[in-house]
Amino acid sequence: MVPSYWTQAAEELSASDPLMAGLVAQYPGVSLVSRGDPFCTLARSVVGQQISVKAADSVWSRFVGVVGAVTPGRVAELGREGLEGCGLSKRKIEYLADLAGHFLSGQLAPAGWAAHDDEAIIAELVAVRGIGRWTAEMFLIFNLMRPDVFPLDDIGLQRAIFMRYFNGEKQPRRALSAFGERWRPWRSVATWYLWRSLDPVPVAY
Repeated sequence: MVPSYWTQAAEELSASDPLMAGLVAQYPGVSLVSRGDPFCTLARSVVGQQISVKAADSVWSRFVGVVGAVTPGRVAELGREGLEGCGLSKRKIEYLADLAGHFLSGQLAPAGWAAHDDEAIIAELVAVRGIGRWTAEMFLIFNLMRPDVFPLDDIGLQRAIFMRYFNGEKQPRRALSAFGERWRPWRSVATWYLWRSLDPVPVAY
């Protein structure tokens, strides 16, 4: 599903930022795409932590092969012992069990997120073991498709800004935060195009 705001955002970013206009023109017809299911998206983000994309895909395939339908109920039903043998570390199995528990208990309730602002959702997500702010921000961008997320801790975003706007010179976090204000209210879209400037293959989380 393509975000309804994408065309407007790309046009407004292009009008206000010549460099961004070049990136928008370079990648026509592609955009952010949501994976859809919140639990599956978060489970996949946990599985992929601190390993390569290739390794994450392999472990995820093994995980799905064992679990079948990736749902909170199914993960809880299998329990920690049932998830052994998927290639997951003991810690990641604990994280997935905690994630499933938060969904089943209603502590994470996606149906109500449309009415919540970004920071409120981040606060809910980081209460789950194994989910930090970066993972929560990726979820906001790639699952909920929130238009104005600026993941300052993302190394790829930092590198793209340094390369495109500061001749490769690193800048302090506070300067990056202030610099990103120029892209409001479309910072998620600007971030996506900056990622593309480093890697033309769109990434989905």
